[in-house]
Amino acid sequence: MEQEAKALGFDACGIASPHGLPHLLERLAKALADGHHGSMEWMAQTAQRRADPKILWPNVRSIIMLAVNYGPESDPLPLLEKRERGVISVYARHRDYHDLIKGRLKTLAAKLLSRARQMGLDGEEVKVFVDTAPVMEKPWAQQAGLGWQGKHTNLVSRDYGSWLFLGSIFTTLDLQADEAEVDHCGSCRKCLDICPTDAFPVPYRLDARRCISYLTIEHQGPIDEALRPLMGNRIYGCDDCLAVCPWNKFATTTDEPKLAAPEGRESAAHLADLLALDDTAFRARFAGSPVKRIGVKRLLRNALVAAGNSANPSLLAPVQALCEDEDETVRDQARWSARRLKEITP
Repeated sequence: MEQEAKALGFDACGIASPHGLPHLLERLAKALADGHHGSMEWMAQTAQRRADPKILWPNVRSIIMLAVNYGPESDPLPLLEKRERGVISVYARHRDYHDLIKGRLKTLAAKLLSRARQMGLDGEEVKVFVDTAPVMEKPWAQQAGLGWQGKHTNLVSRDYGSWLFLGSIFTTLDLQADEAEVDHCGSCRKCLDICPTDAFPVPYRLDARRCISYLTIEHQGPIDEALRPLMGNRIYGCDDCLAVCPWNKFATTTDEPKLAAPEGRESAAHLADLLALDDTAFRARFAGSPVKRIGVKRLLRNALVAAGNSANPSLLAPVQALCEDEDETVRDQARWSARRLKEITP
């Protein structure tokens, strides 16, 4: 299995038992009760299935977890100093990983069933998931030995650091489970301390309502004014807690050519260019990218926050041009950003 997975381009493979983990439901229930899921109501609606795969699919007997390394060529944190540019999270600078991984999962699942039939095991089934169902990929990746959930709630690997895309194959086949990985965070809290919006109320708990990734991607409507100055020039996602992890000393740059950024797609685009985008130009610029899913108006909102934080008076004109935009959220954000830029304009 592992050899076939690596031949298909996966960097890590492990098997977990699908039996529910009581602590997962407890942690999820606590986070939901505290409202830490923000507007993501689907998390509350699918809580039971998330915590117990057998509720999601009663026939599942094994979970195969797969990972693809997307390690960047360089540390993404220095880009935050280029205030005239809008920084896009590492994972979204290239082709949408859902498309890449799902095809490989289907191919591997087909090989698994073919081998089972050769062994006389007919009637076995598989299901593949890449963010397409209420599957808690990170806890199951830990159970499969691929890494552990760090204090920032993301998966950390001793081989690849913080940079792994995850996918899963659920199957009715009874496969030998791998040994679960243990937590290697120790007393380190760098990921918690670097968060610009203080989104971690305690270790291993994320309050999405303060998380820049949530605010720039999932959250619709205006962003809390108290949080806007803390967001800097991050316009789609945030890598701070991932990038600062000491385990990244073992990380390597991805060797997957399909995860290379297309020509012309920068990791930190000029804010002036982004503020001039209309829907057609937005779709052309971010075709095939995860960024496309938020739409042009939400991207404009995010770019306007970055412009307001830029202290760059040359951005005042494109910001003011959006103060009468047809979208109420864009108008609100543009006016806030214009006020900020006027404060530093002679």
